[in-house]
Parts: sequence; structure tokens; C-alpha cells
Amino acid sequence: MNFDRRTFIAGCGTFSLAACAGNGPALGPSSGRALPADLRPINNPSFMKWLDAFGPRARRAGITPATLDEALSNAGFIPGVITRDRNQIQNRRTLEDYLSITASDEKVTKGRAAFARHRTTLAAIQAKFGVDARIVTAIWGVESQYGEKRGQVPVVSSTATLAFDGRRANFFEAQLLAALRILDRGDTTLRQFTGSWAGAMGHTQFIPTSYQASAVDFTGDGRRDIWSDDPTDALASTASYLARNGWRSGLKWGAEVGTNGPSGRTIQPQSGGIRFTVTRNFNVIKTYNNSDFYAIGVGHLADRIGGAGPLQGKFPRDANGLNKDDRIAIQRGLAARGYDIGTIDGVIGTKTTAAISDFQRRQGLSVTGTATANILAALT
Repeated sequence: MNFDRRTFIAGCGTFSLAACAGNGPALGPSSGRALPADLRPINNPSFMKWLDAFGPRARRAGITPATLDEALSNAGFIPGVITRDRNQIQNRRTLEDYLSITASDEKVTKGRAAFARHRTTLAAIQAKFGVDARIVTAIWGVESQYGEKRGQVPVVSSTATLAFDGRRANFFEAQLLAALRILDRGDTTLRQFTGSWAGAMGHTQFIPTSYQASAVDFTGDGRRDIWSDDPTDALASTASYLARNGWRSGLKWGAEVGTNGPSGRTIQPQSGGIRFTVTRNFNVIKTYNNSDFYAIGVGHLADRIGGAGPLQGKFPRDANGLNKDDRIAIQRGLAARGYDIGTIDGVIGTKTTAAISDFQRRQGLSVTGTATANILAALT
């Protein structure tokens, strides 16, 4: 396909409300949780002028007048989409940190429960497409926390905003046209048509063009519904996507070097860290997100969902001389003193940094927000 997840992820980071009365922008289905103010569609004269010019192009591309009129009359400019697109930064986390988030104990526990709950459906999907059901479940977990975070932003408005902005105009106009074709086909309604700020949709976060190429109606109800609470079509569509991109049935994605894994090339994504042997299916996972970290995260989470234990090797100490256990001890020490540091996982994020800064300030120390051996000693 011309536009795929590889293209999309390279330019994007990875996320309901009752529709407004009258002709205002549609905000998507109600879930009791409000969108941030900057992710609500608003009127913008320049954007509306762009929509007027886009309409004839969409009609020439085959979008029916009824769909076009409904979708564009309810579309609005979303300022927060532009802000997020402009503020993307390269992920600087280590593989150890990435796996602590992607294959956390919580993700493993929820993944095993989800796999058991949908065992019959997943077995049927594996039989149909030849893709390991644990891999499909792991992608579901990584992309939307097993359906808990499917995204609330109106897809037509978000893709139109990005196409109007112009930084990747051709790419996002293609996404907008694909989104309109999804509505034309009747796979979902405008009110239910929500996704992340950049237009990734549903349980497994398809972009519209990838959805058009690979989505399937596995339930047989006539719609390829990846948005509803039932994840069946989304899981089957993910398997369909991987199969179309060359998944080889019965072949593992890879394994930690030194364990009983398949033969293949060896990689070491983090200097001084664990080495992995990977197969061609590892590269197929990367078509979903072109990142070694992502493919290892999905593969390792899939193994854990299937009953495997944690990785056996160790990662090197960080730049401040701490290992993961040390960082966890710091987080526990902060939590015991009443700080909200989020999940205790050894990953030093914004909440932990803010808590360390406040602790240093209260102790009369130089405020750096950095997890160090001195902070560890002071908190334990």
C-alpha cells in the first residue's frame, strides 16, 4: 500500500463526547470523559475555506454527496492536533525503560485475562490468517491497553486539520479521503468515528488507509467495526494486516539470545544490554511500527501472555550508576512520602522527576530532579 503504518509512525507519536447541537463540530460518542479543550474542534475561517476547496476533490475521488455534506459540515479545526504534531520529539528511552512500560506486569496480567476471555475468537482468527493469536493480543495491549484507550478525537476533523496544516498535506489528505470512504461504506457512524489526535483508530489503532487495505468483517454483520466494545473485527483486521505483510505461520518472532529460540540474525538494541535473535516475523511486526523497540516489546509481551517469564539477561546501569531496582526503590521511597509518581516501574518520567525536585527542595538540596545514588540513599 502507498501509505502504511510505517509512514505514519515515522511522523506521529501514538490515543467521548456527545455531538454538539446544530451545525457545530461533532465530538464523537459520549463516554463521560471530556476531551482536553485543545482537542475539541473549533471554527476557523481559513480551515473552512480549505474545506470548501477540498470538497470538489473529494467528490471527484468518488465520495458520495451525502457523506461529504454530513462529514464536512460537522468538521472543525483542532488546534491541539497541530501543537502535538509540532512538539513531537524523538523517543530517547532505553529498551529497558520501553519494556518496563510495554510489557509491564499490569500489561501481562491484563493480556492473559484478555487472551483467555477471547480465546475462542482468537483461535478462529489464527486459524483463518495463520498469525499467532498471542502476537495479535500483544499488539492490542500495546496500542490501546486492550481497548481501554481507543482515542476520542473525531477522525475527520483530525485528519482534515493535519491536511490543512500542510506539513504532510498529501499524506493526511489521503487519510481524510480514506476516512470518508469508511463512512461511505457504512462501517461506522460519524458520531462513533474517533481515534487518536493523528487519526489512528480503534482497538489496534489503524490509520484510515491501512484500514481500507486490511480491515475485515470477521463477525459477518456487514461492517468492519474496529471502534465498538467488541474487539473481534479489530483483532481479525490486525491479523489480516500482518498476513498481508508476509507473516509466516508457525515461526516465532525471535527470542533472547541464550534461550531456546529460533535461528536468525542477532541484534542488541541497547548498548551493553540484552541481545536477541530475530526472524522474518520480527520484520513483519515492524511494518505495524517501524521500530526495533516496538517489535521486541510486542514479541516479548506476546511471550509473557503465553506464559513465559521475564527476560533472563540484565541491562547496564544508567548514566547515574543506578539499575532498575534502584530506580524502583527511589519511586517507592517517594510514594511512601506521599508523592504521586504514577506507576512504580523504574522508569523515571515526569512525575518522578517532579517528585525528586520537590523532595530536594524540601531537604535544602540542589534541585536537579535527577535520580542519583544520593537520592536513593536519602529515600531508603
